[in-house]
Amino acid sequence: MFNKLRTRFLIVNLVTISIIMLVAFAAIYIFTYRNVQGDIYMALHRIADMQQRGPGDGQSPPGAGGGGGRGTMPMDKGPIDPYQPERSVSFTVQTDASGTMTGKESKFTMDDDLYSAALKEALSLGKDTGRFTMDGSRWIFMVKPASSGKQFVFMDITAQQQILTNLIYTFAAVGLLTLVILYFTSRYFAGRSIAPVREAFDKQKQFIADASHELKTPLTIINTNADVLLANSEDTIRNQAKWLQYIKSETERMNRLVGDLLYLTEMDDARTAKLHSRFNMSEAVENIILTMEAVLFEKNISFDYDIQPELTVPGNSEQIKQVVMILLDNAVKYTNPKGAVHISLHKQNSDVLLSVSNTGEGIAAEHLARIFDRFYRTDTSRARKQGGYGLGLAIARSIVDQHQGRIYVKSVVGASTTFYVQLPRMA
Repeated sequence: MFNKLRTRFLIVNLVTISIIMLVAFAAIYIFTYRNVQGDIYMALHRIADMQQRGPGDGQSPPGAGGGGGRGTMPMDKGPIDPYQPERSVSFTVQTDASGTMTGKESKFTMDDDLYSAALKEALSLGKDTGRFTMDGSRWIFMVKPASSGKQFVFMDITAQQQILTNLIYTFAAVGLLTLVILYFTSRYFAGRSIAPVREAFDKQKQFIADASHELKTPLTIINTNADVLLANSEDTIRNQAKWLQYIKSETERMNRLVGDLLYLTEMDDARTAKLHSRFNMSEAVENIILTMEAVLFEKNISFDYDIQPELTVPGNSEQIKQVVMILLDNAVKYTNPKGAVHISLHKQNSDVLLSVSNTGEGIAAEHLARIFDRFYRTDTSRARKQGGYGLGLAIARSIVDQHQGRIYVKSVVGASTTFYVQLPRMA
């Protein structure tokens, strides 16, 4: 599924970028093409105007009919006319009304056959302006009326056309190279883009599997005890009270589990976030300590606390009390016999820092990164025996996150574990 999703992202990305590149290249080419064509026609008109202003006696300059082949060096050694394109071969041919060549003029040395061949091509097109290819070169011509007939102005535009051709080849090469690079980069970033989706999907699958597993155990116990009751249907309720008590106990466990799951769902939904107001966190922590003192005394656990008075924070007091209760309850559960639990609350810069520590086995480093995940437990058998589902710390983290705070843990294996909750004092 994720491979298909990544492929779709890749295709959409490549198609989108290809279209953008095509539009950009087309716009650049059209702009360049129009400029080149405009320059060509401007140069052609300038050549025609120059020839009309010149002395032109209808004859080519000395040596124009020489058999030296086409040349590219102007014969005139004087200064170059500013209207004459310096890098384009051009010439004019005069004809009578019937189209017979009566004269020719050029600043370049060329064969007489070139004049005749160019005139023939122009006459065959039957237009006042046009283009043709001759001997592998591209030519443009323009016909202007003259006193004794017509004047044909020819200019070699092979270089200009080559510029446009090279531009197309350059665009094709750059586009192909860009697409190859984009393919690999898009493939990489497409994988990075769906990574959060994959992670969320995997967590959802794990969550469903864990929840199903946790519900399966009490359901099995309930079903087994119900079978025992049915097998002794004639017995009195008093004699069957043990089995009923097991059913009730497991039902309550399931009710707590479902309640915690629903609470986590509500915490994840920002729309159900409770209204926050400033409250005295010092009093909230002291109230939780009072409710836990009897449990601590019964388990023979040494307990001390250090609460800085009158520390107020913005938030929901009941939710923060729940966080303190979760951390303190965990500390009591996992404290070694005759161990110690310590809780403190102090101001730290612009924040309030709550710490709950206990002596005991500690938490190995490989578990610290996942200790706040749902259903995660470092010791499954021990947690089940103590009635835990691995949801308490996940609930605590959700509450702290909603209060824009931070919760983290530090532990020394075989010595102690300390949970920290850092909350901002300013809203």
